[in-house]
Amino acid sequence: MADNSKAADTIQDLIKTCRDGEKGYREAADHAKSSDLKTRFLQISSERGKFASQLESELAGFAKPIEKSEGHVVGAIHRAWIDVKEALGGGDHAILGWLEQGDDYAKGKYEDAVKENLPSSAMTLVRQQFQSILRDHDQIKSMRDAHKAA
Repeated sequence: MADNSKAADTIQDLIKTCRDGEKGYREAADHAKSSDLKTRFLQISSERGKFASQLESELAGFAKPIEKSEGHVVGAIHRAWIDVKEALGGGDHAILGWLEQGDDYAKGKYEDAVKENLPSSAMTLVRQQFQSILRDHDQIKSMRDAHKAA
């Protein structure tokens, strides 16, 4: 049986990571010049919010009380950096690079989580979300490369 306290901490950390992604992609949509990018960023933001809600529901089954989360401090700092890059004229290419860095962070958190001894229902959910985050990361990286070439 999984250690519910450690599993709860892992899930709580993923919730914060998803909230960071939700806010980060929403902010990126606010700054993007391309309407296609704005649309995609809002879709991913919504998906990350859904992931956080799913994880919160999963966490409700654990003995540990749920800590309401807005995200990590590092996420807030990372989001502030996009304002600086935008002010310096970085444009969509800079935003895509910034998002890729954020997704690198999320990938690391999910990689760590799938190595944990989570309850089976939580592990199934985490693995499904991880696959989506990997796809989003690869798409953002491709978009960034395409914007660099343009």
